[in-house]
Amino acid sequence: MPSIAFNNIVKKFGALTVIENLNLSIGDGEFLVLLGPSGCGKTTLLNLLAGLLEIDEGEILIDERDVSYLDPKDRGLAMVFQSYALYPTKTVRGNMNFGLSSRGISRQEADKRIAWAAKLLQIEHLLDRKPSQLSGGQRQRVAIGRALVKQYGVCLFDEPLSNLDAKLRNEMRMEIKKLHNQLRNTVVYVTHDQVEAMTMATKIAVMNKGVIQQFGTPDEIYNEPANLFVADFVGSPAMNLLDCVVRKEGTDLVAVDEKDGVSIGLGEYKWKAKAAEGKPVKIGFRAEELLIEERADAGNTVRFDCPVEYFEKSGPDAFAFLTMSGKSIAVRIDGRDANRYRGKPALPVYLPLTKLNVFDAPTGQRL
Repeated sequence: MPSIAFNNIVKKFGALTVIENLNLSIGDGEFLVLLGPSGCGKTTLLNLLAGLLEIDEGEILIDERDVSYLDPKDRGLAMVFQSYALYPTKTVRGNMNFGLSSRGISRQEADKRIAWAAKLLQIEHLLDRKPSQLSGGQRQRVAIGRALVKQYGVCLFDEPLSNLDAKLRNEMRMEIKKLHNQLRNTVVYVTHDQVEAMTMATKIAVMNKGVIQQFGTPDEIYNEPANLFVADFVGSPAMNLLDCVVRKEGTDLVAVDEKDGVSIGLGEYKWKAKAAEGKPVKIGFRAEELLIEERADAGNTVRFDCPVEYFEKSGPDAFAFLTMSGKSIAVRIDGRDANRYRGKPALPVYLPLTKLNVFDAPTGQRL
């Protein structure tokens, strides 16, 4: 399946630069998710790839072929839109067939492709219905089917699940991932929903203000965020952060919490760029890494005594929201334990020293 490369891409709308010298390579058969908040440039980048917008600088390559200024129809890719973009007067069959005849594909071949896609998407019984007779999930399947029958190696998705309710989103998320596992085509998928990104992607590019903040696997993005933006944007709840200053205790570096003076040992931290003594840093850690009760297998920990704010329970899981060094932090706990902790004014919290993330406070970059 085709590879894709964005080389030194710049896009401006008047005086506003929305994509700034962007470089990104997408491998054959990759499921790449462009993830970021509204207005970060992810849909603009997708539209540049699709040929719906023109680049101002740089080049776009598909399988090493420069497609930067080709018409959309000549780029060899299919697109699924947020709005489905189905023709209301055409049947499902007619919508899926649209565009095939203009490409010189015979009626027999078109029927074969439509039958294949309809079976794959389980919409064979809907082929003679109009879009107005379909549910939201069925319309989305038709939109995906229309893209599949083109049999291009690249498929683009622009927030395709945002108009569906929660149950349908979950179902369609699994269906799209299942399709990718079967077909192994190259997918570029735009969303602001981190759940979609983390569950579907083989690689994620996190964007903000037209710049890729981090590119990596879902595990890399979640466990080793490149900067404070990624740490805050990816994860629900967001990564907990404490304001600290790096100090020396003997020959070891520690992060000293500015409010309570607690020392957090950094001897087990894997530095990208080692911090100097006196550097202000932010220490980050995920809600699920914290322990309410000390465990022998947790390794070295540091203890905080944290006043209780409130609890949130959701099925088998729950979150305890506590105050640590003057900041609200989240701790994930077993939902069955929530009632046991409820009513206590404070809880002991143990932070394993192998689970730390250290960021430079002024720049926000991972150290």
